[in-house]
Amino acid sequence: MAHLREFRLTSLIVWLSTSIVARCANDTGNSPGLPMAINTWGGPFTAATDAAYLSLLKPETSALDAVELGCLTCEANQCDGSVGYGGSPDENCETTLDAMIMDGTTMKSGAVGALRRVKEAISVARAVLEHTTHTLIAGDFATDFATSNGFVAQNLTTESSASSCEQWKAGACQPNYRINVTPDPSGSCGPYAPLALNSSSAAYASQLLPRAKPEGHDTISMITLHFSGTMAAGTSTNGAGRKVPGRVGDGPITGSGSYVDGDVGGCGATGDGDVMMRFLPCYQAVENLRQGMSPKAAAEDAVRRMLRKYPDVQSGLVVVDNKGDHGGAGSGWTFTYAYRGGAMNETVVVSVPPVADSVGDLRRS
Repeated sequence: MAHLREFRLTSLIVWLSTSIVARCANDTGNSPGLPMAINTWGGPFTAATDAAYLSLLKPETSALDAVELGCLTCEANQCDGSVGYGGSPDENCETTLDAMIMDGTTMKSGAVGALRRVKEAISVARAVLEHTTHTLIAGDFATDFATSNGFVAQNLTTESSASSCEQWKAGACQPNYRINVTPDPSGSCGPYAPLALNSSSAAYASQLLPRAKPEGHDTISMITLHFSGTMAAGTSTNGAGRKVPGRVGDGPITGSGSYVDGDVGGCGATGDGDVMMRFLPCYQAVENLRQGMSPKAAAEDAVRRMLRKYPDVQSGLVVVDNKGDHGGAGSGWTFTYAYRGGAMNETVVVSVPPVADSVGDLRRS
């Protein structure tokens, strides 16, 4: 009898547990369950999604470990030519890297900007997080920091990137990011000298606009959720092609390229970083989650805030709450994001059309 009572009690516990899990699953919207990895873009970027997700199935892998591994995968694979070595050469034909990684429990982040001659940008960013009390180290000093922490300095230029840059120079260095300089940057490679501007002039605002849309460039921004509910986020990119040497984009800026607060959720961004970093869209999106918005609404609100000032901005945001519910928004293109979680056998890519043209009045938002 005792054995039978024990069996009935065990069966009851199993039934209750199953009922609770099923009910919770129904309450989580579109969450696939934990663990989970989610990041900007599909296509070649799904290799990073898979690597991060599969690593999370091992109990010893933390959310931070998974983000690093996912971004390292794209750095090694040169995802879409926009991440890692040999892509997006600057005016001097050199590839430099930006990366950031953030822990959703401590809210501490580490980042590198305009990192030269070191391939593993996301891992150097993690070294900044774990071995300094700083947030961002840039340029040659970031390279010095990397080599002092055991990373190998090497040439990031490839035959393809060198050839691409030579073709760009042969085409009068078009397009480029120079404005208000002489000789005319629309038909010259410089060297350039600045033209004087009058900030009181009625024409001043228009003089600061770009001459053309920037070259398309992508970024991997990833958020991971551990079985335990802990979260992390990270971003890695080689930035804008043909950029002015030394340029740092939004990728290594905490709150712009990515952001995570494990109490609420996380966000990853991609697009025109020079515009996007002025709005800290991922910080905005996570704060929107904190105010009760769904992930999709949180992303759309952050995008609309940028569109109100920059109607032509290319942007993409993926947002996930701390339960795994997710959504995205973008402008100027059809944005995609990829995710895999719970018991999923493969990564799913979500296509996100640009938000509606009407952005409304956000002055009271």
